[in-house]
Amino acid sequence: MDLLNTLVDKGLRRELPSRDEALAVLATSDEDLLDVVAAAGKVRRHWFGRRVKLNYLVNLKSGLCPEDCSYCSQRLGADTGILKYTWLKPDEASKAAAAGLAGGAKRVCLVASGRGPTDRDVDRVSATIKTIKEENEGVEVCACLGLLSDGQAERLRGAGADAYNHNLNTSEATYGDITKTHTYADRVDTVQKAHAAGLSACSGLISGMGETDQDLVDVVFALRELDADSVPVNFLIPFEGTPLAKEWNLTPQRCLRILAMVRFVCPDIEVRIAGGRELHLRTLQPLALHLANSIFLGDYLTSEGQAGKADLEMIADAGFEVETTEQVTLPEHRRGGGCGSVCGSQAPDEASAEAAEPATEPAAEPAVKAEVPGPRTDLVAVRRRGAGTDVAPNA
Repeated sequence: MDLLNTLVDKGLRRELPSRDEALAVLATSDEDLLDVVAAAGKVRRHWFGRRVKLNYLVNLKSGLCPEDCSYCSQRLGADTGILKYTWLKPDEASKAAAAGLAGGAKRVCLVASGRGPTDRDVDRVSATIKTIKEENEGVEVCACLGLLSDGQAERLRGAGADAYNHNLNTSEATYGDITKTHTYADRVDTVQKAHAAGLSACSGLISGMGETDQDLVDVVFALRELDADSVPVNFLIPFEGTPLAKEWNLTPQRCLRILAMVRFVCPDIEVRIAGGRELHLRTLQPLALHLANSIFLGDYLTSEGQAGKADLEMIADAGFEVETTEQVTLPEHRRGGGCGSVCGSQAPDEASAEAAEPATEPAAEPAVKAEVPGPRTDLVAVRRRGAGTDVAPNA
């Protein structure tokens, strides 16, 4: 397929594809899906080999959020049955983080619900960051506390934070349909504040909220323009009690096409499969490792994820390896190596397999068409273990 050859060539040279090319990836058929995965997989392996970075979430403060984000189980007035608790103490957060690090995670993501942190909240999180860093050599810490005020990113950096996460979530054109209590521009401003403070910018999207292909392409191009180092790709978890509870728009194939498009637009950036991968990718999760080089281990903020042991088995069975603390995630040019705009370029593989000829003999009996599963509401499970509970975490 000429499109895929072009995109591989551009990805190996870190050249931005056109918007039409990105849209064409999302429009490919299920019959072409494995070709799409194989092509994007060449780009992923060129920049990241077969390494998979493991990240672990610690929900420092759950629920009680004054914002009205339609997708969120912690939103204002939501009746979702999630855990609700105020700030974990530094030693409690460090204990929670240790479970993920023992499972192989190299980055701990400290998340707190709310519009944004007060200065006192920044002090709390700074103490937590210092405790985790003191007790775990080589660990990366990413903070995710909402909208930042002037000077707060610098204080987090001074406390030892390596990164700051704040997702754009969807396109600027449709952002007002998702959230009313803050703006798309507010989110862009926070990502820029983190970048300016010397923090690695982590910003991603949520798919499955009823957006168009154009919306998906717009937000990924915006993330590329913001120069995020890592891009989490979330698949909507339609919690009962939220306005988007009935939005079941994703199939495993659709999820893979979205991840492939993100990889082509962000070839040398850490692409992370985030919330909802178990729910929507299901048995095709291993294929997604050929597109993304990063996942979350175990549970999410308010929902249960796949068992940490199953994550590790999936990575090994698919022929990948867990990235260690001694390995650096990003390619050298994204670490200030300054090797130019076509660093590491190489020609794409030329070999291609001929399609097999269809059988001419009719089948003895008509084939039974596999039933396409409907929404898997049974896979949405509220987290009842780990941080904020007395139950051991899933890591």
